[in-house]
Amino acid sequence: MNDQRPRILLADDEKAITSNLAPFLERGGFSVTVAADGQAALDGIAALHPDLVILDVLMPRLDGREVLRRLRRAGNWIPVILLTQVGEAAERALALEEGADDYLNKPFDPSELVARIRSVLRRVTPGQPPLASAWQLACPPEAPGQPALALDRRSRRVSLDGRTLDLTPKAVALLEYMLTHPGELLSRERLLDAVWGWDYPAGTRTVDTRMAELRRALGDDPARPRFIETLPGEGYRFVARVVAA
Repeated sequence: MNDQRPRILLADDEKAITSNLAPFLERGGFSVTVAADGQAALDGIAALHPDLVILDVLMPRLDGREVLRRLRRAGNWIPVILLTQVGEAAERALALEEGADDYLNKPFDPSELVARIRSVLRRVTPGQPPLASAWQLACPPEAPGQPALALDRRSRRVSLDGRTLDLTPKAVALLEYMLTHPGELLSRERLLDAVWGWDYPAGTRTVDTRMAELRRALGDDPARPRFIETLPGEGYRFVARVVAA
């Protein structure tokens, strides 16, 4: 019988991680192949054509970032999740711009990685660049009279039906993260980590404040959301369709 499970290539040089993580992913419903360094990861991708690749950033021979760059330069848009040890939001944002579909900071909960894998596999279009690497993102109207939302990531300009919105830089960064992770349940802690950085000395109320700013600017009704849905006690979800414009 053919194995219909999604195929994952896990590249990490720490055996203590792969010896535990690979069986955990197998139990989560994936078929897993392990590579011990960046060059082995490239060889495995060429031979096995996995559905998704998990790359540790710090590896011998080729690091994860270099593997990612080589894949994207070759026009290979296989989904990639980076395992990083860098807490700064700007550094991780650079990894996304280089073509990663997502990242997870070490140490991490293996269950969170499984959730990220499933989310990435749901939102990717085979053979197409990830939303995280597109310079322009848009939410086209789904019905007559609905507003069109657009983000130019180079100019940091957000527009609604062609009208530029007056948003704080953090509100723009928050919207950018949500646009590149549509349909995912994003906890306040994850948003705080991704947008402000893991060591930012503020609580999750900071996220709620900027989220309220976004909703006011977008004219989004929390009771009948067009863009941002609240899941009480859990976080937020961007519910509109997002395309690379």
